[in-house]
Amino acid sequence: MNWTTASDLKAQLRRLWERGELLRPLVTGEPRFPLRLTLKGPGSTELAEQFESVRAWIAELVAVAQWRVLWREVNHRVLGSQRLPQSIWVDTRDDALGLIGKRREAERFAELLALTRSRRPALVEWVGKRPLQAIELAPRWPQLLAVVDWLAAHPRPGIYLRQVDIPGVHSKFIEAYRGVLAELLDLALPAGAIAADRSGVGQFAARYGFLDKPDRIRFRVLDARLCLLPGPDLPDVTLDAASFGRLEVPVQRLFITENETNFLAFPPAADALVVFGAGYGWDALAQAEWPARCAIHYWGDIDTHGFAILDQLRGRFPRVASFLMDRPTLMAHEALWGEEADQVTHDLLRLTAAEAALFNELRDNRIRQNLRLEQERVGFDWLTAALMRCLK
Repeated sequence: MNWTTASDLKAQLRRLWERGELLRPLVTGEPRFPLRLTLKGPGSTELAEQFESVRAWIAELVAVAQWRVLWREVNHRVLGSQRLPQSIWVDTRDDALGLIGKRREAERFAELLALTRSRRPALVEWVGKRPLQAIELAPRWPQLLAVVDWLAAHPRPGIYLRQVDIPGVHSKFIEAYRGVLAELLDLALPAGAIAADRSGVGQFAARYGFLDKPDRIRFRVLDARLCLLPGPDLPDVTLDAASFGRLEVPVQRLFITENETNFLAFPPAADALVVFGAGYGWDALAQAEWPARCAIHYWGDIDTHGFAILDQLRGRFPRVASFLMDRPTLMAHEALWGEEADQVTHDLLRLTAAEAALFNELRDNRIRQNLRLEQERVGFDWLTAALMRCLK
């Protein structure tokens, strides 16, 4: 039996609720009720063969007071004239909400909508698009509106989030709700108050004109003659990107490695410096102009992502050379090969011919499936010999 039951009809209403369609008309003003629900009943053969089941089915439907049953007359050749449900209608939103137990949630939504219309009409659009999320946020909605009001009054404030002084709102609240606040602020603020090129939760501060933690660069000078700070030779130093950009270090070579142990153990080298890499993020290093005057060598994993990072770095420093990312290094360490979980498949246009050939072998799995050689598995003697050749 595949007749529509009372539970099926309530499930239709729950799906409408989950899609926001029972609440959205409160925002748009579009009429939604009376609402016809989908109903499938017995056919002529079923009526004759399962008459008692049909009667029980009808009784279940008419027992629900919150919907209205429209009937049709059927003249059955065996049973004679019979009356069967033709359609089910829910006449009011309140009836629909009562059937699925959502009246209290709808009341909270109506209160939130009224508050938004009075405080920030521009945000009514967001409430209409995301009514269920709005209900979840209802206990925090006044604080969210307070943040929007504050930024509307103080566009691009140039301070840290910690310095925002709003009664009942602390900086951790703003940080916790950056995702939804970004959507609200984009609707409420003028275009001039938004840095449109900064997006995502991680760039919330920059997008709306707050100060953010400075990008930092970690490096070691590899030549003991080039003393930057008092203390041990070849110290491990971390500077903000702006200070790194103002360094006056007479180095001729700059090595970049992605592995911390490799960074710490990188051998001494005349007139050279090593930087602890940042994966796919090169914004901090690119703020400095002086590295472009150096010979830059990038040492990454021998896998498709390693070459993709190299390709991206060349977008900032076109003359960068790869270091220990060649076929001889790969084949010499066969016993230490690993597996790359998720390969890069798009073309990389900034690789040299030799690099592109090895990248294609890896991408196309010609040597071994998902082949990877992590940089920290390269032997130290192999590193030392390669460094000596590089410095000649």
